[in-house]
Amino acid sequence: MARASKTTATRLLYTLFNSPNHRHAPPCTALLHRHCRLFSAGAAVVTRQKDKAALWEESMAKVRNIGISAHIDSGKTTLTERVLYYTGRIHEIHEVRGRDGVGAKMDSMDLEREKGITIQSAATYCTWKDYQVNIIDTPGHVDFTIEVERALRVLDGAVVVLCSVGGVQSQSITVDRQMRRYEVPRLAFINKLDRMGADPWKVLNQARSKLRHHSAAVQVPIGLEDDFQGLVDLVKQKAYYFHGPMGENIVTDEVPTNMETLVAEKRHELIEVVSEVDDKLAELFLADEPISSSDLEDAIRRVTVAQKFVPVFMGSAFKNKGVQSLLDGVLDYLPCPTEVTNYALDQNNDEEKVMLSGSPTGPLVALAFKLEEGRFGQLTYLRIYEGVIKKGDFIHNINTGKKVKVPRLVRMHSNEMEDIQEAHAGQIVAVFGVDFPQGWSNESWMTILWLFSGYWIERNHRDTFTDGSVKYTMTSMNVPEPVMSLAVSPVSKDSGGQFSKALNRFQREDPTFRVGLDPESGQTIISGMGELHLAIYVERIRREYKVDAQTGKPRVNFREAITQRADFDYLHKKQSGGQGQYGRVCGFIEPLPLGSAPKFEFENMIVGQAIPSNFIPAIEKGFKEAANSGSLIGHPVEYIRICLTDGASHAVDSSELAFKLASIYAFRQCYTKAKPVVLEPIMLVEVKVPIEFQGSVTGTSTSERKGVIIGNDQDGDDCIITAHVPLNKMFGYSTDIRSMTQGKGEFTMEYKEHSPVPQDVQMELVNDYKTTKGEQ
Repeated sequence: MARASKTTATRLLYTLFNSPNHRHAPPCTALLHRHCRLFSAGAAVVTRQKDKAALWEESMAKVRNIGISAHIDSGKTTLTERVLYYTGRIHEIHEVRGRDGVGAKMDSMDLEREKGITIQSAATYCTWKDYQVNIIDTPGHVDFTIEVERALRVLDGAVVVLCSVGGVQSQSITVDRQMRRYEVPRLAFINKLDRMGADPWKVLNQARSKLRHHSAAVQVPIGLEDDFQGLVDLVKQKAYYFHGPMGENIVTDEVPTNMETLVAEKRHELIEVVSEVDDKLAELFLADEPISSSDLEDAIRRVTVAQKFVPVFMGSAFKNKGVQSLLDGVLDYLPCPTEVTNYALDQNNDEEKVMLSGSPTGPLVALAFKLEEGRFGQLTYLRIYEGVIKKGDFIHNINTGKKVKVPRLVRMHSNEMEDIQEAHAGQIVAVFGVDFPQGWSNESWMTILWLFSGYWIERNHRDTFTDGSVKYTMTSMNVPEPVMSLAVSPVSKDSGGQFSKALNRFQREDPTFRVGLDPESGQTIISGMGELHLAIYVERIRREYKVDAQTGKPRVNFREAITQRADFDYLHKKQSGGQGQYGRVCGFIEPLPLGSAPKFEFENMIVGQAIPSNFIPAIEKGFKEAANSGSLIGHPVEYIRICLTDGASHAVDSSELAFKLASIYAFRQCYTKAKPVVLEPIMLVEVKVPIEFQGSVTGTSTSERKGVIIGNDQDGDDCIITAHVPLNKMFGYSTDIRSMTQGKGEFTMEYKEHSPVPQDVQMELVNDYKTTKGEQ
């Protein structure tokens, strides 16, 4: 149509300017001919651009970026292994615990294969029915929750794996909360239907009640436990059986006669649940019109992409049943990159939100979400949101202002790399030679001295890269605070260099792993999300860097907070020849609600120029520095608001240093009057034990561990006890639970909140702190 219009217009203009009335002006004719040729060329370029855009949209529609997340031991890595096998990325299936000496493809670390757990998230890609599926397999243990956090930050969809026996467990709730935080559409996969005690309908009800999923099953299992044979698809109303040694041969059949009533009932339930959130399907449903498979499939896709519905699939990854159907569900119901809305913040326009088109024709915008030390140097994982990145390109780090070259561009398959020349919007790739900020400045070195008490150097984990034509940054991911610290040192003094190298690498790779110095003892302190987290890194130092490290007693990252308002009025005055120091600050401190954000607030309420405005930042800096260490036990003070109401300055002797020191001393002057308390991390602990051990485990949790029981449920022959327990009382609990339950008990825990300690515990902590300080 565009070409026809262009040709017609050219002919009309040519005829007009070559008519007898215009032959006296040949320059006009020549000019017209030139303009017509330019017009034709321009129209052809527009047409080519439209064709290119159409091809791009078609290719993007066949891309899926998904993550697989779940509670520990729900079968995530086993599921990923089957997905890779059925899509042809691997040609043999190996089990997670590596009994055959090989182990699952996505668990590339020796520690992962030995322990049978995933420690680091791993990226891969595969092709299923002409669709490219980029997958990130994430850990299930709460100690490695940052791996889930940063994966979900850059993915377009996810699969929540639920155990058909264990159901919705503590980490299931955590990963679902993370998916909600980043607004990730998801499917649920109820795994392990071949196990004794499998009950998918119980798990579905738990997902609705505990996860608040608006969900319904899209499949019905044919048999359960040892009799699990296949699945009935409620959308297509067909039965599928998975034959062959690896379940690779799918046989389609009619719905078994003895299941027709159940299938009809579950399909009606599916339609009813989807109709509640989809107007088009609701119209058909209320009008009692027949609903075809395509009508239902389109409706499920619409509400899943809109995060109003969670389709529930079923199967057994270990027994090779239902994985291909889940892959079909990923293609049918999860969004492609262009169906997800992504925003950037324009740094040239007061961080105004800018919607990214997701087009490869736009300016490059990519988010670095993970670092990894590879054999050939540092590997930086990027999610490209717009534009194209090519090998050899120069890209700009908006957060540091640095311009760097991309010497090598790769796609990851677990620990293997495939070199590529370019990548476009919607893809997840890795690059070499792109570095995050590192090293300590002189100003930050003083701050690191407070590391032992829980204040950390802030590291930027949202480095955005562009081609330099725009100054966009992506929003940051949520990084949880470490809850446990451990003193660590190399056994041999000669291995100090390798020891430092290992710690530097690990803290760059993992934002929840922090390293610093205790200013009083001079010890190196590592901090993380739990005992397992720290133990894994100590073991990695030994294995990967050949350094034996000795550890001290783990310690908890306490905090301090005030409970009432207190006023301050402090004059810092010093004269010792030459220019002196003069600064007076007046105001008050008051508590913020526990759990509020931010945890520290400073407000300048001065009316007039009692203190020149150029000294206000130094005053705020002084109060922040003073809050780094409370007077009770030397830990940071949080949930505090400081209001500056008055003050005084001197024309000659006032300086930034004088006001900073005045702020520090003013804080110390009024802190005790505000009746400070010590806050300790409280953990949400979920213990699963056989019923016969319920009494002893409950008693231990409440008496010895000072926990508060908040839930007690029965799951078959097991009892699930949920409690809030102080982290300080959880050391050695894994050994105790094993001995109390003859090795049959298991538990998980995750950080919940910081809460005031009892008065007797506070006195004990304060006395210990004073004793230690006196000895030093």
